[in-house]
Amino acid sequence: MISDNDLYRLAIFFGTTAMVLIVLYHFLEVNAAKDPIEAGKEGVSKSLLQQRLLGVKENSLDERFRLFG
Repeated sequence: MISDNDLYRLAIFFGTTAMVLIVLYHFLEVNAAKDPIEAGKEGVSKSLLQQRLLGVKENSLDERFRLFG
């Protein structure tokens, strides 16, 4: 059976590890190089990863409204 002291040490270890990984992830996300598609655009609302996950093409709205105008 696990003692209270062992459980405490495990909780401290996993909590510390989780916080270090969160800080590392945010550091890498902020300092990541932009994709060439995004590098030329200013004020991009969605990242390329979000566009790929949502299945949104880069100029899909422009192509739809070209039919009407």
